[in-house]
Amino acid sequence: MSVEKENLEAHVELCRQRYETLERRLSNIEGKVENIHNEVANGNKSMVKVIIGSTGTIVAGLLSTIVILLLNFNG
Repeated sequence: MSVEKENLEAHVELCRQRYETLERRLSNIEGKVENIHNEVANGNKSMVKVIIGSTGTIVAGLLSTIVILLLNFNG
């Protein structure tokens, strides 16, 4: 039999070490998830800026085309 099964103190100490390891690993995972969240949020902000800029360019192009057509139609 293992020492852990025969000795309560050994079992408690091993459990303490295991929980410390698990806690450390969970903290690392939480940090990584938070970093991913921040990167996604920043990426979304950049994407919105690109979409707004593209939309503005398209609208300006359409308006200028309409103005040219109206000037040619009336002229």
